[in-house]
Amino acid sequence: MLGKHTRTTLVTAMGLAVVLSLTACNGDENGGADADAAASPSASGTSTPGSPSGTSTPGSSGASTSGANASGSGDSSSGQDSGNDSAADSAPDICRTGKMQISAADNSTGGASGVVTVSLKNSGSGSCKINGYAGVDLKTSDGDTLSLGRNGDAAPSDILASGESAAFNIYYPVNDSGGSGVRPTTITVTAPNDTTQATVSWPGGSLSVTDGSGGSGSLKIGPVGKVG
Repeated sequence: MLGKHTRTTLVTAMGLAVVLSLTACNGDENGGADADAAASPSASGTSTPGSPSGTSTPGSSGASTSGANASGSGDSSSGQDSGNDSAADSAPDICRTGKMQISAADNSTGGASGVVTVSLKNSGSGSCKINGYAGVDLKTSDGDTLSLGRNGDAAPSDILASGESAAFNIYYPVNDSGGSGVRPTTITVTAPNDTTQATVSWPGGSLSVTDGSGGSGSLKIGPVGKVG
């Protein structure tokens, strides 16, 4: 049986053991917290300076590339549009009847067919493009209108500078009957691809009557071509 002194000693020893155990536990918990706290500033310190720098660098680089691409694309598009506009502005318009000085001359050389040449001089201040067949009607002394067909020759495409001329021929059947025949008085001319008309006097002879009513017979026109 233990004595009083012995029991006191055991209780004291157990108390110390409990205290030491609690101290050890508290020390481990504080140590773990301190370790986490010590590690946290280090991780936070790495993340904070690194993250803005890391984000800023790629972001800045991406913005620069995007800006360069947008600027380059815009400049290229603007240049192309400008070039197209310049090409469109520099392309000459068609030769308009209202800006042409029109005249006609008889160039017949004898035979069954006569030739009247109609000249179209560019009286505008700039160049113009002419291509195709003119529209031509003949007015007769009887008040009739004779429309002329095309002879089928290929039509060249020409540019007329200011003061330059183009021309086409009217081929007509010469009246050799000894009678009055059909006498044209005026030529109504429309420049190729235009709608405005101009009128000049007929310089040639009378036409032969082919159907008893002043028909146009073999009246034909050739395409317009640059002179000289």
